[in-house]
Amino acid sequence: MTGHYPLGTDLRNAVHADADDVASLLCEMGYPCDLDEAVERINVIAGNDRQVLVVARRDGAVCGLIALDFMYYLPLGTTTCRVTALVVTPTAQGLGIGRQLLKEVERRARAGGASRIELTSGSQRTEAHAFYRACGYKDSSVRFVKQLGAA
Repeated sequence: MTGHYPLGTDLRNAVHADADDVASLLCEMGYPCDLDEAVERINVIAGNDRQVLVVARRDGAVCGLIALDFMYYLPLGTTTCRVTALVVTPTAQGLGIGRQLLKEVERRARAGGASRIELTSGSQRTEAHAFYRACGYKDSSVRFVKQLGAA
């Protein structure tokens, strides 16, 4: 891939061999995930041409990920690229990797015909909110969630 990346850092689509790192990064975000679950999640995304999971590697070790989903947004009549996960390991934070991942999403969103990018972030993640604002994202809405039990 082209672009100005932090020294020793590269991006690529996640593969099965990344499952242990994906599980660890999801746990870092507060979403428990074991190796088998990570393999399944990678498979689901790889099997859907509207979703992508990108990992960032620094000096050969995975240190971040970003997941995106292209969806048709009825109110605007356009495609939206939705970031569904973004995490960088604590030891790699502050090195520009999160910005690199967001720029990659912007590149892929444009190439995929999306007119905008949206993401959500837990209300407790105030540092992440400051980061997103610094990257040009604006506060836009409140999200409501209802958990569904087993049918």
